[in-house]
Amino acid sequence: MENFPVISLENINGAERAAILEKINEACEKWGFFELVNHGIEPEFMDTVERLTKAHYRKCMEQRFKELVASRALEGIQTEVNDMDWESTFYVRHLPQSTINEVPDLDEEYRKVMKEFALKLEKLAEELLDLLCENLGLEKGYLKKVFHGENGPTFGTKVSNYPPCPKPDLIKGLRAHTDAGGIILLFQDDKVSGLQLLKDGQWIDVPPLRHSIVVNLGDQIEVITNGKYKSVEHRVISQTDGEGRMSLASFYNPGSDAVIYPAPALLEKEAEKKQVYPKFVFEDYMKLYVPLKFQAKEPRFEAMKAVETNVNLGPIATA
Repeated sequence: MENFPVISLENINGAERAAILEKINEACEKWGFFELVNHGIEPEFMDTVERLTKAHYRKCMEQRFKELVASRALEGIQTEVNDMDWESTFYVRHLPQSTINEVPDLDEEYRKVMKEFALKLEKLAEELLDLLCENLGLEKGYLKKVFHGENGPTFGTKVSNYPPCPKPDLIKGLRAHTDAGGIILLFQDDKVSGLQLLKDGQWIDVPPLRHSIVVNLGDQIEVITNGKYKSVEHRVISQTDGEGRMSLASFYNPGSDAVIYPAPALLEKEAEKKQVYPKFVFEDYMKLYVPLKFQAKEPRFEAMKAVETNVNLGPIATA
């Protein structure tokens, strides 16, 4: 089995650009996942994000999770649980409008740091989208334009903690799924593993590396690239001991009204390949995705084909 792709962006604007781009392209084609180091977000700042996230969980969320476990008698389960995940989460939307001030129990320092972290991740996500464009032969900014819609992209962070679990064989930290959206940037615990992806029928561990950002591709990138790059099924395995695992997954997604369809320039370049993915409005896809998140993605694509409508593609159709 090949090693999980770990890619340094340190010399992306120097002599190593072509080699780095090739590594990213190979990771997108073969894995749908890769891990970035030297990505431009300061290690000391990431340490602060981690410290405040773990402190917030201990202070505001740990007891609530214990009460939930007790109320559902989860510690004594004997059969597999398929209707919930062993995780404690909250969500912050950054774009198009931030909800950071509406999230309860965040102290001012954590709010301020999360706002700053979101700006850094937004910048990195947009840089990565342009690197994907370069690899795909699309004009710079194409993916960002497609994602924009009328009101800009949707961008938010799911903050998760995965406490130690007494029955990890019976309840997952997070059940297997692909991500619905665009490009996902994950800052995960470097001491506790648990994230796995499905490759060639085998579950592969995503290695926890200090100060890295794990990148994975969502369903919309698969559609836009007409399947050249694919979203990949992944899950989180519960652990029995330790302090639990921290995860901050930031989703840079299309705007709700963005029209998603295979890039015409890619279809022209690969004339022998037919357009195999539908054209749809992202919000319509999300309505289908939410109740079916933990099921296979292919029926979702087929369902969107069945309801495909003649929506206005706007000025980017020939880009």
